[in-house]
Amino acid sequence: MRLVKHRLFWPLAALITLVVVNVIANPNFAKITMRDGDLYGNPITILRESTPLMLVALGMTLVIATRGIDLSVGAIMAVSGAVSLTIIDGVSDPNSVPAVLIALVVGVLVALVLGAWNGFLVSVLGIQPIIATLVLMLAGRGAALLITDGKITTVNSEPLAFLANGYLILLPFAFFLWVVAVVVVALIERRTALGMLTEAVGINPEASRLAGVRSRGIVWSAYIASGVLAGIAGLIYAANIKAADANAAGYLIELYAILAVVLGGTSLMGGKFSIAGTVIGVLTVTTLDKTLQFFGVAPAQAPVFFAAVVIVVVLVQSPRVHRWGRSLRVRGRAPAPAPQAAEQADRQKEAVR
Repeated sequence: MRLVKHRLFWPLAALITLVVVNVIANPNFAKITMRDGDLYGNPITILRESTPLMLVALGMTLVIATRGIDLSVGAIMAVSGAVSLTIIDGVSDPNSVPAVLIALVVGVLVALVLGAWNGFLVSVLGIQPIIATLVLMLAGRGAALLITDGKITTVNSEPLAFLANGYLILLPFAFFLWVVAVVVVALIERRTALGMLTEAVGINPEASRLAGVRSRGIVWSAYIASGVLAGIAGLIYAANIKAADANAAGYLIELYAILAVVLGGTSLMGGKFSIAGTVIGVLTVTTLDKTLQFFGVAPAQAPVFFAAVVIVVVLVQSPRVHRWGRSLRVRGRAPAPAPQAAEQADRQKEAVR
């Protein structure tokens, strides 16, 4: 019973259920093979393809924990990819490792600035998070289109391609990127006081401020982290397709990131959050997408199934639904029959005698 009440039980149960369904429908789903010293197969592909969403969802977890939201992560991905690939496209040797590294660092720095801008609007100016980030969500893609002159910038660079498709110690390099990101975020948030302060700000910002917590800096840092992680995700997306596509980069990823975070048990009301739950949620979303592809669901129809998942998650987290469930359980318990007053009186008399 205690296991069922654990916050990670249902997210993990959903992921395992998806895997079991896939294995039953396709026994080769979980098969892993080795070619040229590297591992291949559907599980490996899921670990690699989940990298951009994993990075964005990690940043979204921190933002949601502060009772905020970041709708601009997709636009930040587009800007980061556009900046880096424009620089690589302009150098004489796109295969130069130092040139590619400089371009990637510049792209991440631009994403950091954009995340800091969101944090400034929310924490300093007091603008509602959904409005503050909506501004950059709309303007960011326009800026990315300006950087690329409205075209898809294609780059043939082996160091860039390695970022998304290269292998390191049997496994994809992109997989190690999100593992490192998860470990760093988990260490900072769970091995220092920052995680507790972040939850305090999310639960009650005013009370935490009166208690001496510098909520402004915590909220600001959450949006900066979200921007940096989204920028790295944009570079991986661009490296995967070897091009900067301002329209397609990060399209709807903010919604999938929110879904993954909520699936992992983090409440949209702020406060308590789970890094491990976010990891499970991202793997669940990626596996569900793979499942829909296997069953022949067109990519344009896939959002319908994800919307159904959102509805179920919202109902599960609804306080009113919880109250209804508790009331039904109480009604289902028949009250114990009370002894008659006369019988009680007779027993009392016999006891006195």
